[in-house]
Amino acid sequence: MSAALALAPNLLVAEPVRIATWGADLSRDGPGLLLRDIVRDKDEGVDGVAAVLAELRPDILLLTDMDWDCDGAALTALAERLAEDALDYPYRLALAPNAGLPSGLDLDGNGRLGEARDAQGYGRFMGEGGMALLSRWPLGEVTDLSGLLWRDLPGARLPRRDGQPFPSAEAQAAQRLSSTGHWIVPVVAPDGVLTVLAWSGASPVFDGPEDMNGLRNADELALWRLVLDGVWGPVPPDAVLLGNANLDPVDSEGLRADMAALLADARLQDPRPESEGARIASGAGQAGNPALDTVDWPEIDGPGNLRVSYVLPARRWRVTGSGVVWPRPDDPLTPAVEAAGAHRLVWVDLDR
Repeated sequence: MSAALALAPNLLVAEPVRIATWGADLSRDGPGLLLRDIVRDKDEGVDGVAAVLAELRPDILLLTDMDWDCDGAALTALAERLAEDALDYPYRLALAPNAGLPSGLDLDGNGRLGEARDAQGYGRFMGEGGMALLSRWPLGEVTDLSGLLWRDLPGARLPRRDGQPFPSAEAQAAQRLSSTGHWIVPVVAPDGVLTVLAWSGASPVFDGPEDMNGLRNADELALWRLVLDGVWGPVPPDAVLLGNANLDPVDSEGLRADMAALLADARLQDPRPESEGARIASGAGQAGNPALDTVDWPEIDGPGNLRVSYVLPARRWRVTGSGVVWPRPDDPLTPAVEAAGAHRLVWVDLDR
């Protein structure tokens, strides 16, 4: 259901807004390869993304694993591909992410420079696995918090090892908080402005006893609570927080209590979108509700299925529908969903 103004007898009625986030696999092994795959129109993953979006037709979409390029060529090509299915996103945003941004420092403490984990956010090349926002409606002035240094976050939990800053005081003086980005984006919808709060968090694993990645992931969540406190200016009106937190509130690793605290924040609401496919695919030993899961990771040599992607509207919104695109194995859409990667699209319908 798209959001537009529908003319009923003697009444102008605004339809609900469908807003979605998806970690679809739109990242490749090097710069320019995603554009190549989209333009060639022979890539099963890209076709899967297009098929799922043609079915769900969100009005506002955040992609949290899409390679960035300075000219926005890949995003333009993707929008043109979606337009073939009459899914038009004339308003798009893809800011330079921290993913792959060279730091010139040893940010992971292994004594080597220039590796993927030495970038401001993990990345083998500049822009690997960035974010992109697509909208049917115009975007307002964007506030980009991606340049905020981790140490400058009020209450920052910086990693230490043996009583010393890890990996070094020099590294902490340059390390940004956002592993990908934190954006505040007004969207001028037909019935008024809504504010997208978009992010994609660091993986909370792949570190050592200092728990650098776990602490960073949790502080990326803490930034949003400070935004809602008004620390970075007026509290955004009619906000919707969405993205890939890379953190489940119940299962697997990471500072899960921080995710649970955000979900319980009185200023937000958790629609708890579910899917039958996730329920069917649940693994052994899972403590949380498997129907809420948003990613299909391996049970062996992996964390298993988890809930990591979220759409959390402000309390003033009225939720009219929600879901996760994880169909049953026999559903005709399942091949497209699986071709698009391990993550599943999460959507919520909102009305004022």
